[in-house]
Amino acid sequence: MSKYVIVDLEMCKVPKGVKREKFKSAYEITEIGAVLLDDTYEVVDKFKTYVSPEYGEVDRYIQKLTGITKADTIDAPTTEEALELFAEWLPEDVILVSWSDNDEKQIQKEIELKNLEIPKYKTRLINWEDCQKTFSEKMNSPKKYRLSEALIIADIDYDEHIHDGLVDAENTAMLFVKMKREPKLKLISCYLTEEDNGTMYTPIAGLLKNFNYAI
Repeated sequence: MSKYVIVDLEMCKVPKGVKREKFKSAYEITEIGAVLLDDTYEVVDKFKTYVSPEYGEVDRYIQKLTGITKADTIDAPTTEEALELFAEWLPEDVILVSWSDNDEKQIQKEIELKNLEIPKYKTRLINWEDCQKTFSEKMNSPKKYRLSEALIIADIDYDEHIHDGLVDAENTAMLFVKMKREPKLKLISCYLTEEDNGTMYTPIAGLLKNFNYAI
């Protein structure tokens, strides 16, 4: 059975102007969180590190959103050091799983833009699965669901401290495991399961308006 690592990145914004021109990216990694699943889909190890941004700023908005402070990142590993630590932690022949393909693209972008040398990048950081896409397929819908929206629909009691890299990785892992174990995904009881043709899921009006969910 394949080994899976569920990963989540937190990022800060890169200011416009000189720094943006040098870096050519709107965001920069400030935290990496991940959990390792064994062959029974149980969490057997965890990884977390803050990352010191070279171009981005941990401003008040990011601090309020993620809980990450400038003090957390000042003495943190550089992007290269953090990705090296992460790659070393990953087992061989691993499949990385994230919510959407944004994290995969961000890692690739920073490696290219910063000319980073990550020895195990090509063997440990190249196989990715998009959990958001899988959930949409389970729902037979073209919609791109927010993670916490999907967790509510899937009737998962999740950690609401979202925008923490490790917490989001753990939340994503719970949904990923449930989808692996349930060929037909069981939904929250107040969610209408199927229309007459048996192919579409339809929420009861206003169900999700009572929840403060975000990506």
